[in-house]
Amino acid sequence: MATSSALDTLIELATKETDEAAKRLGTSMKAAEDTEQKLALLMQYRDDYSARFQQSLSTGLTAMGYRNFQVFMDKLEQAISGQQLVVRDAHARVDRERSAWQASERKRMSYGTLANRALKAKQLAENKRDQKQTDEHAARLFQYKR
Repeated sequence: MATSSALDTLIELATKETDEAAKRLGTSMKAAEDTEQKLALLMQYRDDYSARFQQSLSTGLTAMGYRNFQVFMDKLEQAISGQQLVVRDAHARVDRERSAWQASERKRMSYGTLANRALKAKQLAENKRDQKQTDEHAARLFQYKR
């Protein structure tokens, strides 16, 4: 079985790895949230612009104004589609970072389990040794008193 200091070193390294993975996960979650907010803003802007267009239809609109609206809406739709891809990529990164964090956490916990087993085995060996010494001491006292 690995020595206690080797396990302690492995636990320390795994803890650092887990902490770094957790930081990366937090960063990617924040980035995903930011991309979702940008998408929501683009969609809100599209809805507002469309509502303003509907209002301008009631007052009259030139052919050039209508064409400008169509071109702008097409570009806005392209921007929304692009942002949806960015959101999807951000969520995929969150999933990858979450998996990496979970894997490093499992590794850290495995090392901790090994360390606990090693400690229990050491304590059991010490208890057996102490019991043997106590038994030997009692046997000597018994023979001495006879």
